[in-house]
Amino acid sequence: MTERELEELRGRALEEIEAVQDVKALDWLRIKYLGKKGLVTAIVKNIKDLPPDLRPVIGRRANELKRELEELIFRKREDLLRAAEDEAPGLDLTLPGRPYELGKLHPITQILREICAIFERLGFSIARGPEIELDYYNFEALNIPPDHPARDMQDTFYFPEGFLLRTHTSPIQIRTMLTRKPPLRIIAPGKVYRCDSDVRHTPMFHQIEGLMVDRSVSFSDLKGVLTYFAKEVFGTETRVRFRPSYFPFTEPSAEMDIECVICRGAGCRLCGDTGWLEILGAGMVHPNVFKAVGYDTEKWQGFAFGLGIERIAMLKYGIDDIRLFYENHLKFLEQF
Repeated sequence: MTERELEELRGRALEEIEAVQDVKALDWLRIKYLGKKGLVTAIVKNIKDLPPDLRPVIGRRANELKRELEELIFRKREDLLRAAEDEAPGLDLTLPGRPYELGKLHPITQILREICAIFERLGFSIARGPEIELDYYNFEALNIPPDHPARDMQDTFYFPEGFLLRTHTSPIQIRTMLTRKPPLRIIAPGKVYRCDSDVRHTPMFHQIEGLMVDRSVSFSDLKGVLTYFAKEVFGTETRVRFRPSYFPFTEPSAEMDIECVICRGAGCRLCGDTGWLEILGAGMVHPNVFKAVGYDTEKWQGFAFGLGIERIAMLKYGIDDIRLFYENHLKFLEQF
């Protein structure tokens, strides 16, 4: 390899790079001259085989040519890309806009808002409270002392110093009564936590509990409010019934059933052939609860109720597994 041959190689490379018209052909030229087996690369590798007096000259010229071609190929690539952008079609402002889909509210949120709206029409206001509670508000003030067997059904997640994840939203009722004087009507929606996990239970779920306190509140008022609620959610033809039950914080207590949404009372697998489905628990506020918040039991009466949002949604929409609400499958969620 002589200086003359090197100069001829440079001339051919410059001509070919100048004449190239697209990026793909330019990449081929880069490989031809500067690749691992390229012409310029081969010269650099073979300098050791040249006569000693030619090595410095050819080595310097070969490295200069390599840098020159790299710079030229880089600039040529920029020019070709810029030209391609200029030739591409521009923005056509006369075209119609592309529609985009808005997200939907989660079915739990939809049912939660629907239920809140029903009770707000009846004069109830919404109350909020912390999800991490003290044992006193979650159990003791609700007539559930430390050794009460009802605690076994509401086993939850505990923290040091008496803190726990609330098992129901009833602590909000206690906090409200401690800070407000009657009469009052509140509903307390929110997340609650229990150590359950199967097709009908999850460790975290949603509840709405209600409380009404006044001078002459009766069980008839309780039945009227909850019957109105059931017919608003499940339809005006829905039949309801109340069965005696037990809750530590109410006396007397009852559970409310609705006519089965599948068989309409005929009996099926969902309702266990009874024709009825339980949807909530309720009762008149226990005197011990009023004493815990300083209400005069001779002057004030009240009723309370509680229901699970997921259960209402499952019955209304015909969902057979509560875990579907939290698995985030779009094909499931897009149905609502």
